[in-house]
Amino acid sequence: MNQVNNALTLFFSLLVEAMPFLLLGVLFSSILLLFVDERKLIAAVPRNPLIAAFAGSLIGCFFPVCECGNVPVARRLIVQGAPPSMAIGFLLAAPTVNPIVFWATWTAFRDQPEVVFLRIGFSLFIASIVGWVFSTQADLRPLMQPNVARVMPAPRSNGAIDSKAANLDDSASTLLQSGTFLLGQSGQPLRLDGNPTQMATLAANPVLSRPLSERLHMMLDNIVQELRELGGILVIGTAIASLIQVAVPREMILGLGQNTVTSILAMMVLACIVSICSTVDSFFALSFASTFTTGSLLAFLVFGPMIDLKNIALLLSVFRGRAIVYLFVLAGQLTFLLTLIVNLYVS
Repeated sequence: MNQVNNALTLFFSLLVEAMPFLLLGVLFSSILLLFVDERKLIAAVPRNPLIAAFAGSLIGCFFPVCECGNVPVARRLIVQGAPPSMAIGFLLAAPTVNPIVFWATWTAFRDQPEVVFLRIGFSLFIASIVGWVFSTQADLRPLMQPNVARVMPAPRSNGAIDSKAANLDDSASTLLQSGTFLLGQSGQPLRLDGNPTQMATLAANPVLSRPLSERLHMMLDNIVQELRELGGILVIGTAIASLIQVAVPREMILGLGQNTVTSILAMMVLACIVSICSTVDSFFALSFASTFTTGSLLAFLVFGPMIDLKNIALLLSVFRGRAIVYLFVLAGQLTFLLTLIVNLYVS
């Protein structure tokens, strides 16, 4: 009975901690939807995949959301036709590379400033490399969930979206109403799994041309719809994270922390299990500073915001399982190698 109470306490604490940031991410997604011309946004993206990935990684400085809130924004960028490298870079780096997390990490590790700057630097490097690797996939749609893949524009050719494949003229805009809906000509939502012919007749009048009051009302509707979809997924992922955290004795993981290699692996596993929001995870990691190596603390701070149990549940609303495995493996390998170097040559 005590374990059940602990699991419920963890569940509600994680959920209360995560929901405000999910709301923040949905809010920014809606702002992109109704107040930003996605054609100008995409046109400004560098054509070089590696530079585009780095630029996407830096967007977190302007969209300060944690791993609970970056998924709707990343999904929005993907559906708008942003390069895969840019979207993946943002997805992995935004939870860490933003002013809120920098301030929180500095507050926790002000006596170890190297941890603060290495965390930001490693996150930028890993997100850029993983985004660049994903750019080698010419068409990202096979890696996406069907409802997202249906509304993604065709792959870029010579830096431009194939307008014929996208089936849209210059004034049209395949704006995503939420994870499940598109805006039709009347401004009413259309299901992404609806009739393809119906979806091909999307509005000739861009949303940006509509009155401000109407756009504000549509933004509110979008927030409600996207919260209903992603909020349900977040609840499921948080429940799984809480159950595993109670079922797996923490001493089992901590017992591995005395070795240069196993300490890193232990903290990466711990980061996945505890699923702590990136805005407060530095204070959690600080409690292990006296017993764990610097590299293992960095592994926790870098890898956790990229991949944790509740984040996997949210990622499944956008990517197929194999794409998440690719993200997990690439981010994990790079995190391990970089933090191992810290343990061997810096600590």
